[in-house]
Amino acid sequence: MSDLSRRHLLAGTAIAAVGAALPPQAARAAAPQSGQQGPGFYRFKIGDYEVTAINDGTWYRKLDASFVRNAELPDVQKALADAFLPTDVVPIPFTTLMVNTGSKLIALDTGTGGMMAAGPAPQSGTFAGNLAAAGIDPKSVDAIYISHFHPDHINGIKGKDNALFFPNASINVPEAEWSFWMDDGNMTRAPEAAQGSFKNARRIFGDIAGKVQRFTPGKEVEPGIASIAAPGHTPGHTAYSIANGNKSMLYVADATNNPWLFVRNPTWQAVFDADGNKAAETRKMLLDRAAADKMLAHGYHWPFPASGYITKTAKGYDLVPAMWSPSL
Repeated sequence: MSDLSRRHLLAGTAIAAVGAALPPQAARAAAPQSGQQGPGFYRFKIGDYEVTAINDGTWYRKLDASFVRNAELPDVQKALADAFLPTDVVPIPFTTLMVNTGSKLIALDTGTGGMMAAGPAPQSGTFAGNLAAAGIDPKSVDAIYISHFHPDHINGIKGKDNALFFPNASINVPEAEWSFWMDDGNMTRAPEAAQGSFKNARRIFGDIAGKVQRFTPGKEVEPGIASIAAPGHTPGHTAYSIANGNKSMLYVADATNNPWLFVRNPTWQAVFDADGNKAAETRKMLLDRAAADKMLAHGYHWPFPASGYITKTAKGYDLVPAMWSPSL
């Protein structure tokens, strides 16, 4: 043994002996646990446009054999396990987008209005608090563009007092969605499971029908924001692209639900899809576009902040979450 090694060994032995001779020290009190998350908002840029993702909580839907119509439950559970997710529930987050073009502030969908309370906590209803934390006053929103009429996308148009949450915003909806959901004949013929969505559409839009502007997807609805017909999930389901400078983004809305199920397995049909075959066709069209153009993509039900890039795989596609950035 070298002299240096012997000196280190002797010094270590001496320190250990002194430590053993000292009286035991009282343990320091542990810091209290917070028990809650911080505000859920995240900003990024698309060219000169500033986009803010606003989290509205997560619904933990109980998984059963009906959730994916054309896949066996064990295959669905394996897909969840492969993504390190629980196999008895499906996490379904809600994340809206606020687009500040420099001249207008635009909301793409409006969240749940805190009315998606089924299942274990945490639940929806964090949108208003997170919007405030992001420094956005609802009165400053100029326009709302809706992707489709499911409650988790339109309920935030109104507060629980039935007053408009964004009092100064124009409300813009796809024509096909309005025609389908506001038709009394369709409501009469709809299965019991869909009756709630028909009634909810009337609750939201019935007394403000005169304020609601309808458009046909396939054109620019605001400078740099274009609407894209994306039917299947609902008859008039609509996606949006955002482009400014040399940057672009694709808001696929509900073309996919949980990405580890429906991005990786694009032919799977979710129980929420009105036309499963059409939904799968639309899903592949949008994912192909995002992958080919290397666009940033945003899915309403993807893990917060719900944005990333789409790559093609031998089986389908995969989501590569965007890297978090401390600066815009």
